[in-house]
Amino acid sequence: MFGDAGKPQWKTRPQTGGGDIPLRESMPPVGLPRDRSAQPERSDMQISDAYLPSEVFAPAGQGDVPRVFIAPQRYVQGKDALAHMGRYLSLVRVRRVAILISTGGEARHGKPLADSLRAAQIDSVVCIFGGECSLEEIEKHARALKAEHVDCVMAVGGGKCVDAGKAVAFRLETPVVIAPTLASNDAPCSALSVLYSPAGVSAGVEFYPRSPALVVVDTGIIAAASERFLVSGMGDAMATWYEASVCLRNEGAVTTLGARPTLASCAIGEVCASTLFDEGAAAAAAVASKTVNESLEAVVEANTLLSGLGFESGGLAAAHGFAQSFTALPSANANHLHGEMVAMGTLAQLAIESRLDEARRVALFFAQVGLPVHLGQLSIDAGSASALDTIVEGAMAFPFIGNMPMQIDAAVLRQGLLGAHELGLAVREQAGDASYRRLHGR
Repeated sequence: MFGDAGKPQWKTRPQTGGGDIPLRESMPPVGLPRDRSAQPERSDMQISDAYLPSEVFAPAGQGDVPRVFIAPQRYVQGKDALAHMGRYLSLVRVRRVAILISTGGEARHGKPLADSLRAAQIDSVVCIFGGECSLEEIEKHARALKAEHVDCVMAVGGGKCVDAGKAVAFRLETPVVIAPTLASNDAPCSALSVLYSPAGVSAGVEFYPRSPALVVVDTGIIAAASERFLVSGMGDAMATWYEASVCLRNEGAVTTLGARPTLASCAIGEVCASTLFDEGAAAAAAVASKTVNESLEAVVEANTLLSGLGFESGGLAAAHGFAQSFTALPSANANHLHGEMVAMGTLAQLAIESRLDEARRVALFFAQVGLPVHLGQLSIDAGSASALDTIVEGAMAFPFIGNMPMQIDAAVLRQGLLGAHELGLAVREQAGDASYRRLHGR
């Protein structure tokens, strides 16, 4: 599984562009949250070869590419769900669990979690997460836990803690249980982790042969977090349907698994989008008032479960390609969350597809909940040729840009991005930007 030193072996991420079909062994850091404290520097992403799903599902030269769907074994969501974790863990049949959690997370959530485990006669050992999903952090915890003889790893926290928990569990060869404390991303349900350097610079991606054994989402905890995190999750989740739909239409497109998208994942993506349109504004209002209601439950499920299943088995395209490229601009990277960048990327993808009516519909929703609809709202100067060049270059290098069902080149990407920007300016004039300004303290 690992090299002689007990560490994953790494491959440099291959680059593709234009209309080429993306290489199956490639995987970008997509669908996951970006901390506002992340460093603006970028590094070439690398992929651990400890496990590559494409080598299992679609090795080169081994015939037709199959359709593949993966998912966590169990998903539980509801108010006060964390207090019942001990009972849920009976499904995993564990007696001693390692809990990866931040110092602040332990102060907020440690007691009800510990009480639930104790009532279920499950021993636990707490590991304090240092804040970065780095190899150093992961291997530190994996080494320490080998002597603890745990039979499960539980990650309680945001996206980086969740991803670190998956990586530690992989090294210990135990199941992983995920308890996200934010609904800003779809990391909890996926079988991969995005890795960073100790300084917060993107460093690599790991895949895992097993999805989480259990995902438990406490909507009471989600409601107590900042509204901006939930709204950012909507931006990430909205892209799921539009990217999966183009992958389904393009017979050469492949998912992050190196496989073809399934009808099920595309249908899930469509339900995800319709849920956001129907319930998104009410869910944001619920979080603003620290209230759990049916609208919030629906959107938390869309952001976490539906988007997670949809992106991993449905596929990615230009929306995440643009989002990834925005991180190359220090002003955008330092001040905006992943889902906010994906929102703008979705508008650009729809512009490339010439679906302007749908782009306007999506932009009006984004303006209503407070997501960016033009480049200025991502701290990007649309008149800067160098900024546009950087964005286009990054999007062209995105491994899944070839999933778009038309020929893609730099001119097409630039035109789509600027078209979405102009549309967003018009939508801002029509619908205003009060929600955006409120979320960003302006």
